[in-house]
This record gives sequence, C-alpha cells and structure tokens, in this order.
Amino acid sequence: MKNTFDVAIIGSGPSGASAAFKLAENGISTVIIEKEILPRYKTCGGGFVYRGRRKMPFDISSVVDREFSKIDIYFDSADIHLTAEREEPIVSMIMRDQFDNLIVEKAKEFGVTLLQDHKLENITFGELNTLHTSKGDIQAKFIIAADGALGRTAKMTGWEETRHLIPALEYEVEVHPEDFERLSKEVRFDFDAVPLGYGWSFPKKNHLSLGVASTGRKKIDLKKYYREYLKTLGIDSVISEEFHGFQIPVSPRTDGFVRKNVFLTGDAAGFADPITAEGISNAILSGVYAAEAMIEGKLDSKSCEEIYLSKISKVLLPELNTGMYLSKVFYKQEKVRNFLMKRYGNRFCEAMTEVFMGEKSYPTDIKKRITQKIKNAIF
Repeated sequence: MKNTFDVAIIGSGPSGASAAFKLAENGISTVIIEKEILPRYKTCGGGFVYRGRRKMPFDISSVVDREFSKIDIYFDSADIHLTAEREEPIVSMIMRDQFDNLIVEKAKEFGVTLLQDHKLENITFGELNTLHTSKGDIQAKFIIAADGALGRTAKMTGWEETRHLIPALEYEVEVHPEDFERLSKEVRFDFDAVPLGYGWSFPKKNHLSLGVASTGRKKIDLKKYYREYLKTLGIDSVISEEFHGFQIPVSPRTDGFVRKNVFLTGDAAGFADPITAEGISNAILSGVYAAEAMIEGKLDSKSCEEIYLSKISKVLLPELNTGMYLSKVFYKQEKVRNFLMKRYGNRFCEAMTEVFMGEKSYPTDIKKRITQKIKNAIF
C-alpha cells in the first residue's frame, strides 16, 4: 500500500472531502485519514444554505431530503415574525452521513485514497510530515486539518485554543403524523428560545431535526430549553428522539491558520457563521481554498501558505468579523436588537437571505450602519 502523498487530509467531512476532490482533480496525490468507517452519522442540523450548494462541482440532489425556498425567523420576546422567499432553495436539508460520503466517493473517482478506521495518534514534523495512525504511518508534505471542532490535529501542531465554542443540542425526532405534516412545511429559527441563543426546526424526509444552541459562556441546561422549545412548536409528545450534543466554533482562531505545512479549515479553524452557527458552506469554501492554494502554489510551502491566507482574508475573515459583531447585538443586546427588528426587520431578513444565497456577503461597515440607524430613529 502506498504510504507517501503530497497531501494528507484529516477528516472526511465536507471540508476535507471537498479539498480532496479539488486536489485530486488537479493531479495532486491525496489521502483522507478518517477515524471512523463511512458512511457514519455526524451530529449536525443538516441545513445547507444555497451559497454553498451553488458552488458544488457536482449534483447533490441524490442526498437532499428536502428543499425550502422560504425561511421563517421568530423573535419571541418581541413578538416579531419575519419571512424571506426565493425561487431557488434557500436551505437544502441533508443527512451528513449521506452527504459526506457522496463527496468522498466523488473524490475517490479522481484517485483519492481513503483510509478508514485510522485514528491519528501523533505527528512527526519534518521535510515530509509523518502521521502516526492507529494502523501505521503515512507521510505527506502537507496536512489539511479538517477534523472538526474537537479535532486533535491543531493541538498536535501547537495551536492554543482561541476559538469561542458554543454548546448545542440536536435531536432527530419522530413526531406524530399530524405534527410532522404541520411542521414539515417550514424551516424556522426561534431566537430567544434559549437565553443568548436560538432554537431551530429543520424538516427532513420523515422526521424533524430540532435543536437549541446558546452563545453564552456560562453553563446552561439546554435539555430544559429543548423541552420548552417543543412546546413552542406545539409538540405535546414524540414517538422517538435521538439526542446528540456538540460544540460549534463561532469565532476564528486568533493565532493563525497555517504552521509546519498544516492548514486549518472548517470548524478546526473556527469558520462557522457567528450568527446562525451554520458551518457546512464555510467548511467547504475553506477546504477548497486550501486545495487551490496548494495547486496554485505548486506545492511550494511558502507560496501555498501565502495564497491560502490571502484567499481567506479577502472575504471569509472579514465576513466572520462582521458576523461576530452582529452576533453580539443579536444575543447580548436584546433591546437594541428588538428595536432594530421592529423598524428594519424585513430589510434585515432580506439581507441575511442574500448572504445565505451567496448574492452578497456581510457588509464590512456594519457597526457604522447600525449606529446610524439608531441615530436616525432617535433624532
């Protein structure tokens, strides 16, 4: 078995698999090191926004459970309901086991090697990095760390923890037919369902993915708020539910994204959206950016690093910085947020939808805009 590659990718999620697809498509020898056996269940709400789907290099309709061209946003404390609609699906509902496996299989068609049931145990850094796995050593010049929020590659490489990780609970819920019929027609976000957070209802093919998340830093009983959220949705009883807890990094690392020829992407880098905590689209984008950097840099270490940092600095990082500011307004300044939503809610909902659709990015002067709107409203 071949054990030396140009690029080793840790993790077979959307970021790692998309990077592998791009690299192999361009003739760069690539291995995916995955600790589990695919397809495997992955905790995730499974809402894939259109800005990510529109950039996929192949059709994913075979793994889409449902598509929604309308989203509903509720601000419970202010009795506000906002809606946005588009012709294309704003959100596509996927199950990650099927979605991730599809991308991996497409990558394998270009010659990517998949090593399943291989747990990364350590790394020896050098001209060629040696990855020590539970089933033997693999060598590669470059490593893409796409092993998620709690992946160990970044720590092995020397990164400290500078991301803000928020707790979330996700439940795969089977409800009674009348409740499913009623709730299956709507993708909804309920801000204030959780202190400093929100609840979500994502209808899948035959069940609901329901969840709650909090951006606060204090310990919180999310199970309690999940039960209360069921009441908000009008669900009095469930047939079955499967619970999963996870953490979402909603701020990028502050100590860089490349060192020792290791490139951080997706949740490992802290690239989830700070407002919605949606991470699939930015995971894919950053994975592709890392692959493009290696292709354009012709596997020269310095060039690849410079190109990757340039790519994420143009749109992705400024967008995340804006999102972090908006997140503080949304979750920690409730009175200001409700005031703005009552006056400009429809405009805000349209702007958020434009971001979801990939039509626009978050404005970089958002602080100035919000301050001006408040002044205009007061004076």
